[in-house]
Amino acid sequence: MEEEFKEEVLRGILAFYEGKRRELIPVLHETQGIFGWLSEEAMRVIARFLNIPEGEVYSVASFYNQFRLMPLGRNIVTVCRGTACHIRGAPKVLDEIGKALGLKDGETSPDLEHTLESVACIGCCALAPVVKVNYKVHGEMTREKAREVFQATPQIEDAR
Repeated sequence: MEEEFKEEVLRGILAFYEGKRRELIPVLHETQGIFGWLSEEAMRVIARFLNIPEGEVYSVASFYNQFRLMPLGRNIVTVCRGTACHIRGAPKVLDEIGKALGLKDGETSPDLEHTLESVACIGCCALAPVVKVNYKVHGEMTREKAREVFQATPQIEDAR
């Protein structure tokens, strides 16, 4: 779960860097690793530290999909969209989960309870289509199974 932004924590991270432009991506990675996402406030501090425009920090952070500009939900729901999963119905499963949670791919619920995302491959092709809820893998997922799992979303038992 993401930690509330604390400038002193970020300053502790930055203390290990020289303040050079080339350190932007490593600083963003480390900051996101601590806070779970990159807030506007954190990006402003990073821009000042590296002596680069805030817009440049935002531009880099928004370009690479490994960076998150919004906090993650308590429950991360990941749908594999790899070839095996795609062929076996992952797009329909993603659609069903999205309806159940009221989210689109890449969105987090306003209450920060759920984040719905799709990824290129989870690596469980024999179980396709695969959905991962936090650290628990649900294989051979169907629309019907997805409906069952996500109708009781407050009771998802495998929270991080």
